[in-house]
Amino acid sequence: MLSVDSSSLVDWLMTETNDERFIDNIFVEMCGKLLEAGIPVSRGTLHFRTLHPQWLGAKILWRKGLREAEISTFGYGVEDTAQFRHSPVSDIHGGAAVVRQHLEPVFGPSPAYPLYDELRLEGHTDYIAWPLKHTLGKKHIITFASDRPGGFSDDDLRFLADLLPAFALVSEIRLKNRLARTLLETYVGPHASEQILAGATTRGSGVTVGAAIMICDLRDFTGISDLWPRDDVIELLNGYFDAMSEPVEKHGGEILKFMGDGLLAIFPLSNPSACADLLHAIREAQVAMAALNDANVKKGHKPLGYGIGVHVGDVMYGNIGSRSRLDFTVIGPAVNIASRLESLTKELKRPVLLSRAFVEMAGCQAGMEHLGLHPLRGLGEPIEVLAF
Repeated sequence: MLSVDSSSLVDWLMTETNDERFIDNIFVEMCGKLLEAGIPVSRGTLHFRTLHPQWLGAKILWRKGLREAEISTFGYGVEDTAQFRHSPVSDIHGGAAVVRQHLEPVFGPSPAYPLYDELRLEGHTDYIAWPLKHTLGKKHIITFASDRPGGFSDDDLRFLADLLPAFALVSEIRLKNRLARTLLETYVGPHASEQILAGATTRGSGVTVGAAIMICDLRDFTGISDLWPRDDVIELLNGYFDAMSEPVEKHGGEILKFMGDGLLAIFPLSNPSACADLLHAIREAQVAMAALNDANVKKGHKPLGYGIGVHVGDVMYGNIGSRSRLDFTVIGPAVNIASRLESLTKELKRPVLLSRAFVEMAGCQAGMEHLGLHPLRGLGEPIEVLAF
């Protein structure tokens, strides 16, 4: 016997979840309320598709007794696997309005889906899956399982079905918030995305920060892009950016932009180890580039050359651009010096050049080679340059 009707849970979803940012927490609480209402749910899942550069989507899993949901991601290409094709999730994406399966032998044989065998072993007796419909035809999936003998009753299923429109709305709001953050992190980086989401969206908004600056550029890319097939060029660029970017992000740097075959990153001096972290990132990137070049040579390609310029100083960090199109980046004399040092690597035939100001702040002159004073285009006075 149900202790409440579904309208009370619909009201809760619509009016009392406003302060909860994360859909997994709302889902866990909703499943607990379903149990309190007499709905015999023992397991529930949400399957969301996302706009993420690495993951096609995510699954949120709740089991009876869990205080927090388990969250897992699945990559692109999962739809081509046998595990996906032989699953009720595939049926829903294929157009099924509902998938219902009794799991007890008394109800007869069921489709040979591995998931059903797993659910039986866990003690579940019934399973149901529905599409969770968002706006503009976007479709996700919600499932429930029961461990009560005989499974869900017709009243149980009507109760659950009545919740779907309200839960779809609540989940879409949270998912869009998460997607907005993911897209911003993908295209402008985690730190800039925080600033933008916090309201830094007007032209000229920003702050002055101290930062170690790294600018990297690929050598002879114009010739490569003219001669190589398009797909090979894209693969080469992606490999190069992986080699350079992953160490930067690993050591706390922020990649602000990719400029064709170039990269601009900063390490904010609010972190006392920023300069040392930048050097660790460069060393690891050099190792990664060496491995990438070994692979390219085995494919019959020439090894890739690159230049890195490093400086330190105050930069203006914020929104720059036209009235309707903005770029969240850094500008200032310190950025210009890093850029000029990167250009100087071509002349001096050294892959990495650093300003004396950076080296002194990093406290790492040992092992560095002093290359003397060099004039930099657009600057009045030459600066002392070092290499390692």
